[in-house]
Amino acid sequence: MKINKVVMITGASKGLGRALTLAFAREGVKLAICARGEEALETVKAEAENLGAEVLTVTADIAIPRDVEKFTTLTEERFGRIDVLINNASAIGPSPIPLLIDYPVEDFAQVLYTNAVGTFMITRRVMPGMLLRNQGSVINVTSEAGHVGYAGWGAYGISKFAVEGMTETWAEEVDGTNVRVNMVDPGEMDTEMHALAVPECDYALNNPQDLVDVFLYLASEKSTGINGYRLAAQEFAAGGETQ
Repeated sequence: MKINKVVMITGASKGLGRALTLAFAREGVKLAICARGEEALETVKAEAENLGAEVLTVTADIAIPRDVEKFTTLTEERFGRIDVLINNASAIGPSPIPLLIDYPVEDFAQVLYTNAVGTFMITRRVMPGMLLRNQGSVINVTSEAGHVGYAGWGAYGISKFAVEGMTETWAEEVDGTNVRVNMVDPGEMDTEMHALAVPECDYALNNPQDLVDVFLYLASEKSTGINGYRLAAQEFAAGGETQ
């Protein structure tokens, strides 16, 4: 399924972001990727270019407004448009994650700002161009911890509740256009972030590389008309339906 799109991915240097970058590189898209760590980001760029992709990298923190502006402006200057935005970047906060009663207020605020406000800022910046062209797909990465309240997932889980509500609100606001806003729950993955969240994990985790199909679907014209949905990556990979 080749996708002739310009795809922007945040938090692309490792974990799910890296897996998505390489999956989309194989589909022949033009890629704009960002992360806070320049060295790891450049490594992913080289991997994607080896697969034949054209890749723009921008060292950026989506929690910083000027970085959001830099990333989107450079993408538009390089490729002329943004067809797909994948809001993958997020922060976990203190590790191990403290219970809410012990959660430092400054850390709590920073996680919510990165995961919810950062996602809002970059979506708001990209959305006018999508609406002007009357086409586009925004894909927000959520979590089971953002759908059901779990003790010990702290600000991260609460921030993902915000992302889910934001997704539904954006979807309602663009209803009737050819722009769509959806969210994907990848499940628990074998990533550095999960290791920080659950340091003593003793159960099997998903490989991010096995969870990319639903993102490819939502980026493609096959998902036209799919708006405001919450999709589970594992179930989609197994042939399940949208939720």
